[in-house]
Amino acid sequence: MGCRHGRNRMTSLNMSKIAKPGIVLEPHQVILRPLVTEKGTHHAERYNAYQFEVAMIATKDDIRKAVSELWGVRVAAVRTQLYKGKPRRFKTKMGHTRDWKKAIVKLHDEDRISFF
Repeated sequence: MGCRHGRNRMTSLNMSKIAKPGIVLEPHQVILRPLVTEKGTHHAERYNAYQFEVAMIATKDDIRKAVSELWGVRVAAVRTQLYKGKPRRFKTKMGHTRDWKKAIVKLHDEDRISFF
């Protein structure tokens, strides 16, 4: 018969490669805004890596295509990080800030984005 754990593992690996059907984001919907921080500008100058706040449902492939289309550059790598919202108090009520997603996009050595 075989190991049932191996079969389940392969199924989960294959499922992660399937794109989300019906959700098509335009480039301006994927890239919400650039993150201009001291660390971000340092990475842009030294490593040619730019940081953006992106849509929570955007995949790395969506981010790669959006940056290429908006600025006409070649993307070498995309890394993403999810940030959970922090609890905040307003007078007597508790709330929290929203969750957000950050993308670090590394470009090819010849390419640059001029607004940084």
